[in-house]
Amino acid sequence: MSERSGPSREELEDYAQALFVREDPILAELRAEQEARGFPSIQVPARTGHLLSILLRAVGARRVVEVGTLGGYSALWIAKALPADGRVVTMESEPEHASLAREFIDRAGRAEMVEVRQGNAVDLLQELGPDGGWDAMFVDADKERYGVYLKQAQRLLRPGGVLLADNVFWQGRILDDSDEADAATRALQDFNRALAGHDHFDATILPVGDGVAVAVRR
Repeated sequence: MSERSGPSREELEDYAQALFVREDPILAELRAEQEARGFPSIQVPARTGHLLSILLRAVGARRVVEVGTLGGYSALWIAKALPADGRVVTMESEPEHASLAREFIDRAGRAEMVEVRQGNAVDLLQELGPDGGWDAMFVDADKERYGVYLKQAQRLLRPGGVLLADNVFWQGRILDDSDEADAATRALQDFNRALAGHDHFDATILPVGDGVAVAVRR
């Protein structure tokens, strides 16, 4: 008699989402609007947004940097975790995406808290300060530059601050050690190794969504 196989990871994630995650109506509207405009479907899933909110509350975050805005979906999850005087600076390279993000951030009543900066994130991060003046950074942007964003996180985050990075499982491609692995895969592999051995961060990966790296600044 064969043994009964256990539930799949997807089934367990669906269970956890149904039990714990409550997506605000404005967020559902934003997802629908992004789809209607033909935006890429690359925003974090609701369960990842919920995780961001919990972790940011846990570290008492007040000042957060986000790299990769798209339509503002994750920025709004971040904002709901902050106190009334909190601040989010989120960075987006595409003008149309940044415009939609500003629209929905305003509709959600978060315009005074969330600032959308449109441009090259590497340049925008270099202009951002003060060093050690930020409580958290969330990275969900071009994978080839995750290593650059890690260096900026080391500079910007205070001791005890948290770095969060999405897609570090890369839909399983993170395990591809063949010569055919693409540049994004190799960059994420380098990022994970660098984070695991970093002198200034204690880190792990949570198997939520496509894998979320969580690192605390020493």
